[in-house]
Amino acid sequence: MRSLIPFLKKPPLVPVIRLQGTIGTGRNALSDAGLAPVIEKAFRMKPAAVALAINSPGGSAVQSSLIAARIRRLADKKGIPVHAFVEDVAASGGYWLACAADKIWVDDSSLVGSIGVIFASFGFPDFMARHGIERRVVTAGKSKSLADPFLPAKPEDVERLRALSAPVHAAFIAHVKARRGARLAEADLFNADIWVGAEAADLGLVDGVAHLVPKMQALYGDKARLIPMGQKKGLLSRFGLNLAEDVMLAAEERALWARYGL
Repeated sequence: MRSLIPFLKKPPLVPVIRLQGTIGTGRNALSDAGLAPVIEKAFRMKPAAVALAINSPGGSAVQSSLIAARIRRLADKKGIPVHAFVEDVAASGGYWLACAADKIWVDDSSLVGSIGVIFASFGFPDFMARHGIERRVVTAGKSKSLADPFLPAKPEDVERLRALSAPVHAAFIAHVKARRGARLAEADLFNADIWVGAEAADLGLVDGVAHLVPKMQALYGDKARLIPMGQKKGLLSRFGLNLAEDVMLAAEERALWARYGL
C-alpha cells in the first residue's frame, strides 16, 4: 500500500551483496562474470548504500581486481557509499574485495590482511623415481615446462615465479594504498601478515568493529530495508552433478580456508 501513495517517504534501501567463498573462475567461486549481474542490479536499485558481507580466504588476483573495480566504478558513478563487513576472514583476495568499500567493519575475531601473493604446487619426482616412472617432456620454448610438478624444482624456475609474483603484489599494494590512504599505519603491512579484529583497526586496515545489521540501522535508520543478494550457483552444482570436479574444487577451497584455521 505504501508504494501506491507517492507522497509517503520510502525507508532507505540497502542491498547486501554476499561475497562468500574463494575467488576464481571455477564453478561456484566468486568471479566477475558471476557477480556482475548482482552488483549491477544492486546499484540500479537507487540504494542509500550498498553493503558487502565478506567471508573469503582469497583466490585469483585478477578476479579480485575485476570485482573490486566494478564495485568502485558503479559507486563513484552513482555517488553511493559502500560498507564492507568481514565475517570470519577477508584475507588476500578477500581483503582486496573489502578495500573496494569506503568503510570496512570487522568482528572482534575476524582475520584480515595477507597482502601478498602465493604460488603453490606439489612435487612428485622422488615418487616417480621409486616407481620407475619416466617423465618425457618436449617443449618449444625453454620456459614452457615452468614448475612442472613431475620434475625436480629448478632455481631458475623459483626465481621466475618470484618475478611473476612481484607485479601482482605491487598491484595489490597500490590498490590498498589508494583505497585506505592516510588511514594506514606506518608499520609494514604488506608482507602477507594477518591481523585480528581491533588490531586491524589500529593499523588502519579497517575502520572499526561493527556488525552489519546494527551498523546499517545506526547509519540509515531502524526502518532501513536490507535486501540480501548473491551469486547464484551453477545448475550442475545445484543438482549435485559433475561430482568428481566438485570434489577437486572442494579440496582446493578447503586448503585455502585451512590456512586461516577455518
